[in-house]
Amino acid sequence: MFNTTLIILAVFIIVFLGFAVYDLAVAKKRKQVYRAKSSLTAYLMLLPAVILAFLFILLPILYSLGYAFTDYYLLKPNEINFVWFDNFKDFFEELSTKGTLYNAIKNTLVFVVGVVPLQIGLALLLSLFVNRDGVGSKIFKVCFFAPVVISLSVTSFLWLQILAPGENGLLNALLGIFGIPPHDWLKDPNTAMPCIIILSAWQGCGYQMLIFLSGLSNIRKELYEAASLDGANGWRKFWLVTWPGLRSTFVYIIITVFIGACRILTQPMLMTGYMDHTVTLSYYMYQQGYVYRWVGYSSAVALLMTIFIGAITLIQRRIFREEK
Repeated sequence: MFNTTLIILAVFIIVFLGFAVYDLAVAKKRKQVYRAKSSLTAYLMLLPAVILAFLFILLPILYSLGYAFTDYYLLKPNEINFVWFDNFKDFFEELSTKGTLYNAIKNTLVFVVGVVPLQIGLALLLSLFVNRDGVGSKIFKVCFFAPVVISLSVTSFLWLQILAPGENGLLNALLGIFGIPPHDWLKDPNTAMPCIIILSAWQGCGYQMLIFLSGLSNIRKELYEAASLDGANGWRKFWLVTWPGLRSTFVYIIITVFIGACRILTQPMLMTGYMDHTVTLSYYMYQQGYVYRWVGYSSAVALLMTIFIGAITLIQRRIFREEK
């Protein structure tokens, strides 16, 4: 593994130096003033970020890509053999049995379909609500953004107390006032995933709210004034002025929220454990790679998941791209 890392590092350095030489050649060809000292300073300032990106992003990606075609078992790191596409074959064979993997994919799709529109819709409504001057709006911004800075682990344990079974749970105690009997929300297959969806949308919408606010700040107020003079009501102002101004922001948000939703892991792990009605694809990969130690198979699942997310992301960009 160490020798492989050195080879990858050497290739990375050669590519990095190649970009530097190409930059120098382009500058000379265009007869631009090229100062070696300034360029060296710039590359040295980039070096820490490049090293971190290499160690924690590029290197794990390359190793995971390679392990996807091996039978790598975590407790036997020196006994790795290439099995080529056997891991992918096992993936589709297990999927056909409609077992845990099938449930993981189904639950992930349910979560994505539920949380993406809910979280983005909440973020948009909150951004429109706080997009005004005054002390009150600043207080609401802080309140709405507060769940984002709380760790997902802390948030999950907080909601465990809210959704606790029996009369001790906050939600059950509140419903008991109206004569509704207590319910085990997280063990019921019909309510567990909706609860996780609501929790996730509540926790993450504050971040997207700030992004929408940055997009709203770029819309000129003169456009709203002109729309008012033309007799446009609030809905038409939103549809004809606000929405076109937020289109590029919306594309960015829907892509990032979709990618984040596909990688859900913490909430089901801490709130329900490895159960068929809440297991997700990321949780399944974690279980295969770190509990059962089948790193090769887990890497193959990760590769297929990456291909799927990349394909959907490209489709989203094509659907929501702006006409020139």
